[in-house]
Amino acid sequence: MKQIQMTKKPSFSLISTKKIIQMNNISTSYDSKNFALEKINMSIDRGTNYAVVGQSGSGKSTLLKLMNGMMIPSSGTIKVDYMTPNINDKKFKKMMHTIGYIPQSLGLVKNSTVLENILLGALPRLGFVASILKKFPAEEIEEAKRLLNLVGLSGKENRKAYMLSGGEKRRVAIARALMQKPTILLADEIVSELDHVTAREIMDLIADAQKKMNLTAIMVHHDIQLALEYANRVAVIKEGHKILEIGVEGDAIVDFQTGDMTTEEIMEMYSDDSKK
Repeated sequence: MKQIQMTKKPSFSLISTKKIIQMNNISTSYDSKNFALEKINMSIDRGTNYAVVGQSGSGKSTLLKLMNGMMIPSSGTIKVDYMTPNINDKKFKKMMHTIGYIPQSLGLVKNSTVLENILLGALPRLGFVASILKKFPAEEIEEAKRLLNLVGLSGKENRKAYMLSGGEKRRVAIARALMQKPTILLADEIVSELDHVTAREIMDLIADAQKKMNLTAIMVHHDIQLALEYANRVAVIKEGHKILEIGVEGDAIVDFQTGDMTTEEIMEMYSDDSKK
């Protein structure tokens, strides 16, 4: 039999798929007794705006912590760009800067200026010394000022973070996350406690940045109406279970996956929150 020889080996330097985040049968617990999330399946397309909606304590924030490696699932598998998220894993640490995370608390340094807070997003590229000495390369400062303008805070670069309004603080947090040059943006209840007008200004800002920078934006909300208005897909979480997923194109619902609850029951659950 004639032996077939390979003259050239295929060279794969990058895996790039449509699905940037994949969760398969994920369950996790804070106390090893009660599940915060149970049997979650979720698939998120690259470059889209994905929303997770649920009431307080439903497990929404836990989902984001799983995506950025702050929590490890009790069972099931999760992949972020084909890597298993774990902040203690050296390989994952190298790609953590590609995940911009805005916690519910925002995490701003209150006594630092707006510009200094934004520049913190560059630290994964620059290291700890730059943080201590507050010395940043000129090109990083220029990029921070560009993002300052992008989020509508031009002229406020020297204002201390504690002096800002709630909406302005959120704009700084967004600019800091964008300073990381991420491919994924995670935002936890970023428009909670904002008035109707300011909330939509922040949502417009993120939607604009998501399109311009080709980001995958994954946002946690309690308002399903707001989520449906801005997201390509909306998942509804209740008591640790995904009970609904909706695909949206413009004003049309193009995909609808649900369990035992009716549409009316689900919409009624969140109608009170959406009016607040």
